[in-house]
Amino acid sequence: MRTHPKIIRTRRNRYLLSVALVLAVGALAYAGYWWHYCRFWVISRNAFVTGNLIPVEADATGIVTQVLVEESQYVNKGDLLVRLDEHRARTALSRSRGELGQTVREIGAVFATRRQMCQKLIARTARLARVRHDVARLRQALPNGSVSEQALQNAEDQMAALEADMREAEAELESVDARVGGTSRTLHPDVEAAKHRFIAAYLEYARQHIHAPVSGYVSMRKVQVGNRVQPGDQLMTLVPLEHLWVEANLRETEMARVRPGQLAEITVDLYGESRVYHGTVEGLVPGTGSVFALLPPENASGNFIHIVERVPVRIGLRQEEVLNNPIRPGLSTRTAIYVKDSDQSQGVSLAGVSTQEYETDIFIDELADAEAEARKIIRANLIQENDALAPECRPLHAAAADNAGTYR
Repeated sequence: MRTHPKIIRTRRNRYLLSVALVLAVGALAYAGYWWHYCRFWVISRNAFVTGNLIPVEADATGIVTQVLVEESQYVNKGDLLVRLDEHRARTALSRSRGELGQTVREIGAVFATRRQMCQKLIARTARLARVRHDVARLRQALPNGSVSEQALQNAEDQMAALEADMREAEAELESVDARVGGTSRTLHPDVEAAKHRFIAAYLEYARQHIHAPVSGYVSMRKVQVGNRVQPGDQLMTLVPLEHLWVEANLRETEMARVRPGQLAEITVDLYGESRVYHGTVEGLVPGTGSVFALLPPENASGNFIHIVERVPVRIGLRQEEVLNNPIRPGLSTRTAIYVKDSDQSQGVSLAGVSTQEYETDIFIDELADAEAEARKIIRANLIQENDALAPECRPLHAAAADNAGTYR
């Protein structure tokens, strides 16, 4: 039975009206949803998890004899990771130990020579004083004929010779004083230089054992037994997973209302939308990604093409959520920032360096241990520490010099 065209048109108009009403209601609902909720959120899928990747590098030269860790293994701060062949370093340490002891003994000999020169000067000063007294008595006795002019001349010649000997001894003492004056056996510059050469050799020997600077998981292990490493060669990377954050690269057109301190919700593709991480905007990187690129744009060259740039935004994650639901650097995320509250300035930074991977103390005792060992070597090679004997020669020599004009 054929349906009348008028009925068909009526039904069609009714269906079109229903569709239009549904679309209108949906548009109004979405508009209300956007007005009350979506307009306060900046959402980006150009975001990923990142963290501190701690490089472990060699600080000494040597051949790798043992690797004690493997990829994905967790290590604690201070654990031994790699051991190098220490034979050359031990030999250099022993040589510097001997050189330090030899230097201490040589400086001790110089101080002993100084005391010897001082005593020689004292003895010659005493002989000169005695001859001067003899010359004075002979000069007083010459007018009455008690002594001959020959005896007086001989005495004066002896006095002149003793004065020359005393000046020679004084010059020798000044030469020794130039090497040891104003210092002591343990603080002499030669001893200090030899001590620090020993400390450098000690540190070189200690760095043959490579320890973990922080706690974390081993990744990118490149070192193999038999490798010859040099200072600066990267051996592996440690990744602490307790402190992670999200780097969201937002378009510059979305940055107007983004401020530090705003809350964020993050879903990681690893878990999907079933697990939501909560974070806080800690700071905005002071520049777009292009200016930090290997080949930054040259806008003045005439080849500039305008594109929408992206600005990295750092979003801190809550540590307890990261520990309960572990994630890794590099995972992709969907990041939504609630931008309704915009009290902070964009120049404020809430990022801090309070976690354990920003500081290590595994090297803190090396220098103290090296200095303690150097002091032991110095004490073992000190024969005599009394350097206060030499100044006695100065008053006697000064008195003799003052009396020189009296007897002439």
